[in-house]
Amino acid sequence: MASRTKVTKEKDNSNSEFFEALSLMEKEKGIPAVLLAEKIATAIGNAIRRDMGASEDSIVEINPETGRFYVAMRKTVVDDVLDPAQEILPEEAAKYDSGAILGGTVEVPLDTKQFGRIAAQTAKHVIRQGIREVERGQLFAEYSSRQHDIVTATVLKTDEKKGNITLEIGKSEAVLPKSEQVPDEAFADGARIKVYVVDVVNGEKGPRIMISRTHPGLVKRLFEMEVPEIFDGTIEIKSISREAGSRTKLAVWSNDENVDPVGACIGPKGQRVSAIVEELGGEKIDVVKYSNEPEAFIAAALSPADVLTVEIDPDGAKSCRVTVPDHQLSLAIGNKGQNARLAAKLTGWKIDIKPESGFYGEE
Repeated sequence: MASRTKVTKEKDNSNSEFFEALSLMEKEKGIPAVLLAEKIATAIGNAIRRDMGASEDSIVEINPETGRFYVAMRKTVVDDVLDPAQEILPEEAAKYDSGAILGGTVEVPLDTKQFGRIAAQTAKHVIRQGIREVERGQLFAEYSSRQHDIVTATVLKTDEKKGNITLEIGKSEAVLPKSEQVPDEAFADGARIKVYVVDVVNGEKGPRIMISRTHPGLVKRLFEMEVPEIFDGTIEIKSISREAGSRTKLAVWSNDENVDPVGACIGPKGQRVSAIVEELGGEKIDVVKYSNEPEAFIAAALSPADVLTVEIDPDGAKSCRVTVPDHQLSLAIGNKGQNARLAAKLTGWKIDIKPESGFYGEE
């Protein structure tokens, strides 16, 4: 086939305005002009095939870097035109390619007037869609990086019937379900509260942030923020058990024998733990020392009760029997069994508590 001379549509004033608009969009919205150009080119190609009957191999080139905006329909050279959108007579074909021959193809450039309306409508739609996609992507990336972290949110409104709270986090909204709220905790509209980001899910309507005030991770992150020794890795939080709004037990371990893990978490005159208790609305917090020895860990976990002995079940079922002084039985068990329940969850052991005398009169 003889070589063809392609007619290229150079950059004109209307195209300059188009590329300036793309550049402005890039600056204001952070959407790369090249990305928008690709989306618009694809959409224009679909539109001219649909509305003008162009063939599948029609050409749409939009290059923000060079200012090239070229749209052409490929047509087959024939003696008898049956489909004007895809076929062309030899004499017409010669206007676009001097070497056009029967059976060959030529590129018939379209000027802006021919596809201007399509381009304008397409560009508006693509830009709107592009902005949504990029904003969703940016939001998902932003909040994915905050997963398992604490964010500060502003209360927008509370659903009086369901009890769910709508919060403003950055530029988006998130719902704090009633089930993830601390019992009896209420917030006025406009209040600033801390919430824990449990997960971020990228759904059809954009990223959805799963947040909580009851998750044990909230307490863990508060301690990491309040206690420098935890942040720098000197002290490790080994486990947490929590009944939100009531009580939390925290097991800590020091990698430096010169640093007391419990004392560091409590802070001078209890300042560090008091700040966290205040943030959690008065929730009680027991900080205990972790041990690799089950007996020592279980005894510490039942704090503030004193433990006399811990007998491990020889069958290896992670079960044990703990003996406490008679007068501390109620303290060890706790109100409605809470202390024993939290200790069992903290250690991962089933704990059977008995008084020193062997009688369960106080139970």
